[in-house]
Amino acid sequence: MEIFIQQLINGIALGSIYALIALGYTMVYGIIKLINFAHGDIYMVGAFVAFFMISIFDMPFSIALLVAMAACALLGMIIERVAYKPLRNQDRLTALITAIGVSFFLEYTMIYLVKPDPRAFPASFQLHNFHIGNIVISSKDLIIFAISLGLMLLLTYVVNRTKTGKSMRAVSYDSEAAQLMGIDVNKTISATFALGSALAAAAGVLVGMYYGQIEPLMGIMPGLKAFIAAVIGGIGIIPGAAFGGLILGVTESLVSGAGYSMLRDAVAFIILIIILIVKPTGLMGKNVKEKV
Repeated sequence: MEIFIQQLINGIALGSIYALIALGYTMVYGIIKLINFAHGDIYMVGAFVAFFMISIFDMPFSIALLVAMAACALLGMIIERVAYKPLRNQDRLTALITAIGVSFFLEYTMIYLVKPDPRAFPASFQLHNFHIGNIVISSKDLIIFAISLGLMLLLTYVVNRTKTGKSMRAVSYDSEAAQLMGIDVNKTISATFALGSALAAAAGVLVGMYYGQIEPLMGIMPGLKAFIAAVIGGIGIIPGAAFGGLILGVTESLVSGAGYSMLRDAVAFIILIIILIVKPTGLMGKNVKEKV
């Protein structure tokens, strides 16, 4: 029982990171119906920005986190304007292939700039372990959970209570009608990319702090896992992305705790296949009939 609780705690920390990345996936899909496969690489860029801010400028972890989020928000908007906006009226396959191209561009540009070798992420604060019986809760787990929860609550407030959030919901429902009502669709889409990219950057920084190591290809597998998390919850549904991330993180930790750590990636993809077969709209999604 103690092993199960320990893996549950580890899984919540891991799932919180998946949830942050998945939120960006699901927001972009909800607005322009694009699966942005470059999203995992923005997560990697965020980790490197924080790495350099701490290593070179000796910034505190919290300031480096905010700088990384701001830098990646800007990067997300630039990618949207340069790569995706010109293809907005093209078929989805064209945009999907472009997203894969942007992903490779970011990965190999970073390899050229920082070299492919892994780098040790600087330890920014003293870490402690808290013991409850034989269960160990590290301060890393608590920091990841607290920051992730705070960002999710902030996103919920932005989406539900602010003018930008209302515009995002209107555009996701019907972009043409929203434009007729005076909403600037281009600005709304840019804001969506900025928010999603900032969350991905936060996840990258948290992973760097948690594992103590970053490298230019670190975004590939977490990016795919976050996509799976978004599909599990129901892609395009913000609470669903957070829910799917937690489910995936806990499942992976339980599989690893059972002694099958080599199979945890396979289990994630098996879950994706099962969801697509049994409930393609995701656990929190609903079937929508389209008029023809």
